[in-house]
Amino acid sequence: MSLKYPARSLTATVLAAWLVAAPALGGPLLDAAIEAERLAAQNDARGAFEAIRSGLAAFSQSLPLTVPRALFVTEVPKAYRAYAPKAEPVFLTGEKLITYVEVTGLKWQPADGEQRQSHFTVDLELTDDEGKTLALQKEFGNFTFTSHADAVEVYTHLTLDVAGAKPGGYVLHYTINDVIAERSTPFELPFTLKDKS
Repeated sequence: MSLKYPARSLTATVLAAWLVAAPALGGPLLDAAIEAERLAAQNDARGAFEAIRSGLAAFSQSLPLTVPRALFVTEVPKAYRAYAPKAEPVFLTGEKLITYVEVTGLKWQPADGEQRQSHFTVDLELTDDEGKTLALQKEFGNFTFTSHADAVEVYTHLTLDVAGAKPGGYVLHYTINDVIAERSTPFELPFTLKDKS
């Protein structure tokens, strides 16, 4: 004996079951999207935006510590993704190396004044193109971000002065250390030094 259901009824039943199960199976992004849609339907644009932003911040903290973007720039960046990229990783001797860095996956914790805080350090290693270490410095950078909400768009810049280094090929190795979560992630940027003449 076989049972037959009208296609429309079966589809509606499956869809209804999925919608009921979705919040239980979803993560911060799905939960935030559902809440944002609900608030948007009530003409609460501010609440909808905040729901999405909070969900994205929570999702970011569930990701591995990552550097999604790191590149040499020609000047200190003005804001998140507001930078002037260097066309080529070639510097004249005496020229400072400015690196734009984005960090994702940072953990946030409560701070004074009902605020939230993240904290990371940056270790530096400079090698020649054959891998020989020329300079090494722990906590070359030390950054604490304090705000009224967990941030999604975290960036910084690192400036290195290699005055006195000879022309040639080098590799700049940086390691981001999330102090709160006690985890790290490295990245590297090869570059070349040339004489000014």
